[in-house]
Amino acid sequence: MIIREAPEPTSSQTQQLSPPDLKPLPFSSQIELSRADILRDYRIACESRETSLIGRREVLSGKAKFGIFGDGKEVAQLAWARAFQKGDWRSGYYRDQTFMLAIGALTLEQFFAQLYAHADLTHDPHSGGRQMNAHFASRLLDGDGRWQNQTERYNISADLSPTGAQMPRLVGLGYASRLYHELPELQNMTQFSRNGREIAWGTIGNASCAEGLFWEAINAIGVLKAPVIVSIWDDGYGISVTNEHQITKENLSELLSGFQRRAGSRDGYDLYTVPGWDYLQLVETYQKAAQTTRDQQTPAIIHVVEMTQPQGHSTSGSHERYKSAERLAWEEDHDPIRQMRQWIIDQRIAPAGELDNIERNARKQAQHARDKAWTAYTRPIYQERQEAVTMIEQLEAASGHRPQLSALRRRLMEKQSLSRKDVLTAVHQTLLLTRDENIPAARQLAAWKQVQTARHTASYANHLISESAESALNVPEVKPVYGDQPAQLKGYEVLNKAFAVMLARDARVVAFGEDVGKLGDVNQAFAGLQEQFGALRVADTGIREATILGQAIGLALRGLRPIAEIQYLDYVLYALQTMSDDLATLRWRTSGGQKAPVIIRTRGHRLEGIWHAGSPMAGLIHLVRGIHVCVPRDMVQAVGFYNTLLQGDDPGIIVEVLNGYRLRETVPTNLTEFTIPLGVPEIVRTGEDVSIVTYGACVQVALETAVLLQQTGIDAEIIDVRTLLPFDRFGLIGQSLQKTGRIIFLDEDVPGGASATMMQEVLEKQGGFWHLDAEPRTLTAKPHRPAFGSDGAYFSKPNVEELFDMVYEMMHEAEPARFPIFNDRS
Repeated sequence: MIIREAPEPTSSQTQQLSPPDLKPLPFSSQIELSRADILRDYRIACESRETSLIGRREVLSGKAKFGIFGDGKEVAQLAWARAFQKGDWRSGYYRDQTFMLAIGALTLEQFFAQLYAHADLTHDPHSGGRQMNAHFASRLLDGDGRWQNQTERYNISADLSPTGAQMPRLVGLGYASRLYHELPELQNMTQFSRNGREIAWGTIGNASCAEGLFWEAINAIGVLKAPVIVSIWDDGYGISVTNEHQITKENLSELLSGFQRRAGSRDGYDLYTVPGWDYLQLVETYQKAAQTTRDQQTPAIIHVVEMTQPQGHSTSGSHERYKSAERLAWEEDHDPIRQMRQWIIDQRIAPAGELDNIERNARKQAQHARDKAWTAYTRPIYQERQEAVTMIEQLEAASGHRPQLSALRRRLMEKQSLSRKDVLTAVHQTLLLTRDENIPAARQLAAWKQVQTARHTASYANHLISESAESALNVPEVKPVYGDQPAQLKGYEVLNKAFAVMLARDARVVAFGEDVGKLGDVNQAFAGLQEQFGALRVADTGIREATILGQAIGLALRGLRPIAEIQYLDYVLYALQTMSDDLATLRWRTSGGQKAPVIIRTRGHRLEGIWHAGSPMAGLIHLVRGIHVCVPRDMVQAVGFYNTLLQGDDPGIIVEVLNGYRLRETVPTNLTEFTIPLGVPEIVRTGEDVSIVTYGACVQVALETAVLLQQTGIDAEIIDVRTLLPFDRFGLIGQSLQKTGRIIFLDEDVPGGASATMMQEVLEKQGGFWHLDAEPRTLTAKPHRPAFGSDGAYFSKPNVEELFDMVYEMMHEAEPARFPIFNDRS
């Protein structure tokens, strides 16, 4: 074993960067590492570096589209890997390849497969070719979509590219350990945690620390006292922009110093600053931080300074354009692998010749992995090309376009960096050339093209939502049952009764949000439940929508069932980036490898005021494909959706009607058991003359209008779509239109918003166009935000009179004598 005091850095080591003062660490600096440990780490560092160098060349040669690599970060990540244990979690970013190699969660061949976008999980188990390289994810689910044991594996939450976007979910990944540690009712969930000793590790670049998501997450983690360790890889740049323009005082350690935890307190962070080229000090720092965080359940930040980036930010540019000659020379001298090599030699751990041999073997291993990955990626494409070429040759013999077909075939065969797009484009051109010829080979080729297109489209399109037996779409419908004298409760009382049962029967359910805990939410749906279930099950949060959602994502990844409240629908915009980029794409971007069944609770539609009455539904449904969007008309319906989603394994958002909490509703006897099927509208009033399609608060507007219409002899059918994602899976609305011949889409979104989506679904996808007897109409809110006051709302949102006039005019067009225009008497 080797025992060595970690030296203080000399001034010559730090003068080029002017980093924070690198002071001696405040604990014993003796550690033990075997010679084999050190040489293994050196080998991994060299293999990772060679992978980065070769990967860049693969992009520049045209074999790959884009590359981003972790060169310059190798030694710090080796130290981190030594502190990372099974059961722990990583929420990182696209520089962490060395760490992944070190823990055995990535092979060199897999790295190149992802670089080539190989859409095969056996070769790219992280994303199945859906994400660019260096975006990692472990397969948390088995082939049937069920959780695997998380305590027996290294858990990697799926990476994503937006800078800082890995931070919100880190809040929940760490907070889950606290819940597993402190809630007795979770102690039996040993496949997810062993008494909460798991650490959630986050990584981020120095420039991304300027993002709001970083600071919001750091604050939330500190408030929640979650066992999280955040590593900041600081190479002094954000692409070409130096820390001078990124960070106040150019010094993250100084900026973060206010978070420093006092001795004996659990408030705040343990802060460490360490150079990224000092292997021994890095190992010691990570070991100390991990031990403290596991034992004391307190967070830490490790600011790794003096890092380098030998190839620049990515393959899209060269760092020589913006780094001075002096800076480039400093980076070469402080390259972490070079520094580690010299330290190994100085300490007589291994001679230079042995290290030379390790480096040569690393180069060979990376080259072999590249070749193997390229062959595996291209072989099936070449086979498909040969199949296509054989059929084109058969066409040539019988076609009058033989010269053109022959030239097309030769061009396809000469193509070097071949893609399936090249093959299918050539096939399409062939079929176009021979469109006027009745040749059996052409029909064979067309059938082959259909099969290939469908197969490969599916390889990229599947797993947007759950395809498992636990899918919310598979939850059987349980209809509400009403007794002879059904109870009448106010809307908030309906929810309160249901939430109490949900929390009592499933220990995994936790609810949190602004004012949810002590107050019981602003509308009292959680009133008294914190006292009943405790402050960890029903919890208050700060005003931090993005990390409320991130908290939910992390908890759901770790097997819990969070209900995260965003107080108003308008405030969902604060969390929309996290919702859209992370939660909605999670299952898809891991090709079915991960899931986070979050339930987002919010409220919107009718009230008063610009930011308390919004209905930006099109913004939601266009940006959150992968999340079920439920829009109940009342609170009983909302409970039905909660019951359904809690039995499923997909995320969903439930938008409660804001002005419905004080209205009385008839309550079914099976309130806490009944379920509403997703994507199945409900006809709330039958009619023969016109179909009015709507949702949420507008259902009541439509029903009131139908009463007035009936007085003039117009029989309106009112359809509540109930969910916008999915939308009318079985074509019920199209069947209604087939009966009435007239249709109006009513909603509170802006013109061209959700109403346009509903119209496309019914007229285009369901074929409703062919059943129209009149021009289809939409009635929406005005383009501006809803104005304040009763009159402001009346003239901003659809109202009964507007809807009545629209329906009446449609009927006037059909029977003008029976329905004379009465509004315009000029």
